Amino acid sequence: MIRIPLISFLVLLTALGGIIFLNFHEANEYYVNTEVPEKHPPSIKKNLETDIGFQKPLTSPPTIIRAVYLTSWSAGRGSVIDYIIDLSKKTDLNAVVIDIKDFSGFITYDTSVSDILKYKAKEIRIPKINSLIKKLHDNNIYVIARITVFEDGRLALARPDLAVQNLSFYSTSSAPTTSTIWRDRKNLAWVDPASTEVWDYIVKISRDAAARGFDELNFDYIRFPSDGDLNLLYFSHWDQKTPYHFVIRSFFKYLREHLNGVRLSADLFGLATVSKNDLGIGQLIEDAYEYFDFVSPMIYPSHYSFGFDGCKEPARCPYVMVSHSMASALERLAISSGTIAGLRPWLQDFDLLGVSYGLSEVKAQIQAVKDTTSSSFRGFMLWNAGNNYTIDALND
Repeated sequence: MIRIPLISFLVLLTALGGIIFLNFHEANEYYVNTEVPEKHPPSIKKNLETDIGFQKPLTSPPTIIRAVYLTSWSAGRGSVIDYIIDLSKKTDLNAVVIDIKDFSGFITYDTSVSDILKYKAKEIRIPKINSLIKKLHDNNIYVIARITVFEDGRLALARPDLAVQNLSFYSTSSAPTTSTIWRDRKNLAWVDPASTEVWDYIVKISRDAAARGFDELNFDYIRFPSDGDLNLLYFSHWDQKTPYHFVIRSFFKYLREHLNGVRLSADLFGLATVSKNDLGIGQLIEDAYEYFDFVSPMIYPSHYSFGFDGCKEPARCPYVMVSHSMASALERLAISSGTIAGLRPWLQDFDLLGVSYGLSEVKAQIQAVKDTTSSSFRGFMLWNAGNNYTIDALND
């Protein structure tokens, strides 16, 4: 696999007065996934009917996860899966995170969920999802389904009444249409985080994934928009009064109540570990602690501003940055009431801002997680949007 050139586009979030959050996890995912050279290989369209039956989650899942992220395009290629299996035999890799619903809003495997069909939200990139899960399970690999939530271009187009609206257009229209939809800097649409109809849609997708034997469901984009012209945001379902984090917390609670018995994890901005406010997007780490089995902050050293925690260039201080964030997250976890969560962060395995990440940088982050969590170490997940990883870092 070839590492895709990194984007220079930055999203600034100034809620902490000086800390700059680079929304790279999501931005880089967009640019890589839209540059796939062969979007519809013939193998995707063949023999869908021959998939095996639904699977069961692993009966004895590992307590410590060492995972890498795979796009749906990667997961749909047998050669990539064989490579991952081979790595699991040669390294301590024991888990994969696979997109089943990405920024586009498309469900990436064959499914008969009625709403998905009604909204034409299916784009089969993984031809036999049940067989894939079985193959990975047969090789003792823990399988996590990644589900983006409120950034959803497909649902927004199919149901403009659920979409976040552009105030300058919506105010002149009697009803929301595709032309009144607000779009972020990547020209992608969002759906209203306060819409319970959107929540129900996510639950239906999640139940289908859980029934197929995924060991865990991982939720991303669980927030209000953070980039683009935020002055033009209009929400048809949010009441304009309820604090953002109350809305997101209610969604967390709804997921837990409607997905009883399913392992759930939540991806949060890395700054959620140190910020005492909701970052202007509705994410408070304490809210997630109460409803998810694992909370996964995206702690990427390159995402901190120059000078943070005494590091002139935080990208060159991977151990310090991760230690600081994890220590803060653990302190807040320790005093949270009713929590069920463990901490299992996303770590940086990509280059940014002129700083290359290789074995020493990735290992430093992993060691920081181990040192700060000690006996509560639950592992980590490596993020590289091009799925090009520092393999030697996966060995203890």
